[in-house]
Amino acid sequence: MTATTAATATPVRTWKIDPSHSAVEFSARHLMITTVKGQFAEFDGVIGFDPASPASGTAQVTIATSSITTRSADRDTHLRSPDFLDVEQFPAISFVSTGVENVSDDGTTFTVVGDLSIHGVTRPVRLATTFEGQGADPWGNTRAAFLATATIDRRDFGLVWNAALESGGVLVSNEIKLTLDVQAIGS
Repeated sequence: MTATTAATATPVRTWKIDPSHSAVEFSARHLMITTVKGQFAEFDGVIGFDPASPASGTAQVTIATSSITTRSADRDTHLRSPDFLDVEQFPAISFVSTGVENVSDDGTTFTVVGDLSIHGVTRPVRLATTFEGQGADPWGNTRAAFLATATIDRRDFGLVWNAALESGGVLVSNEIKLTLDVQAIGS
């Protein structure tokens, strides 16, 4: 007699990113002495996540490049131009996860690995991610929050415009810090 046991996997819950309660931000050094911060105002995405099994998580995010804002109209126009994001030719930035690694013992911190596409170039990135928790809102929805960060070299994505400074260095750092502070609604 042979006994078989069927493993039952907990279904991963789907969470839709709520843009009105989330932020996609970036920062870069300017003149190598200060940090300029900006954000994208238009984005959406879906997260697959079960707090009991973070390693089975997934994420997909799309960001409208034309929605970039740094609180400077002239700088924003330059960032939208072919010198940087070239929003006419490349209207979106996307991230698609390929796996989850390094899950902490309590399941609240982990690394989301995936493919980031900017300016027509796709490169692997690692997002240091924290599950911030979940709770019910007053309208009967369950919400979850995540904070993810990464540092990329913009040149890896074909964003090479810069200006040399007389004092040495460059006008804009090559290193860009990304932060996704996300609240999502479960379905």
